[in-house]
Amino acid sequence: MINKPIIIGIGELLWDMLPTGKKVGGAPVNFAYHASRLGAAGYAVSAVGKDALGDEIIQEIDKVNINPVIERVNYPTGTVGVELNEGIPAYTINEGVAWDYIPLTEAMKQLAKRADAVCFGTLAQRSEVSRNTIQALLSCVPVDSYRILDINIRQHYYSEKVITDSLRSSNVFKMNDEELILLKKLFKKQPFTDEEVCHWFLKEFNLKFLILTAGANYSIIYTPEGLSYIKTPVVNVVDTVGAGDSFTGAFIS
Repeated sequence: MINKPIIIGIGELLWDMLPTGKKVGGAPVNFAYHASRLGAAGYAVSAVGKDALGDEIIQEIDKVNINPVIERVNYPTGTVGVELNEGIPAYTINEGVAWDYIPLTEAMKQLAKRADAVCFGTLAQRSEVSRNTIQALLSCVPVDSYRILDINIRQHYYSEKVITDSLRSSNVFKMNDEELILLKKLFKKQPFTDEEVCHWFLKEFNLKFLILTAGANYSIIYTPEGLSYIKTPVVNVVDTVGAGDSFTGAFIS
C-alpha cells in the first residue's frame, strides 16, 4: 500500500454565505480539499462553535474526504458574507468567531510532525490565540517539508510584522497580482519591477518557490534557479471563490 502524502490546511473554517446559499469555506480547508482530490491525505486544522452551524460544517467535511482535526470552542462558528460582481467576490468577514480561537492540542502537534506540506495564511492570524497556534504548529513541521504561506490578504487583517514572521516560517510563498501591489507598498519596493520584487522575496526569506497568480492573465512560479510562466486558458468566469486555493493544492500535490 502506497502511503499518501500528508497535506494540512491550518486556519479559518467557516461558512461562505453566498447569494445562492451557504457553502463551506476557508482558504486552508479549500487547499486541503483540492490536495485530497489529487491523491493526498488532506487534513483540516481549525475550530468551530458548539452550535448548529458547527455541526453542519463537521458533517460537510466528513462528506468530502477531508480528515478533520477540528476543536469545538465557546465561540460562534465563522461566517463570511460574499457578494459576487461578474464572478469576483467581495467579503464581509465576521469577527470574534471560533477560528479566531484555535487551541493548540497534542493531536495537532503530532499531526504537524508527520506533515509533508502545511498551508496557512494571514487571515487566521488576526487573533493572538490562532496566530500562536499556527506558529507553534509550523515549528513542529519537519524541516524538509513544505511550509506554504498562501497569503490571502483580506480587508485590514494583516500587518508587516505578521507577514514577515509568516514568511520566515515558510519555504513556499503564494500571492496574486493584487496582493503583490499591496506588498510592494508595505515593504517599500514600489520602484522595482514585479519580477525584481519576487526575486527579492525569494532571496530575503530563503524560499524554495514563489508563486504569483494573475487571474485571467498568467501564473508564474519562481525558484532560485529560474521561473516557469503559464498563460491562463480562456474560460467563462462564473465564480472565482477558492480559485487560488485550488491552484496551491494542485501545485503542492
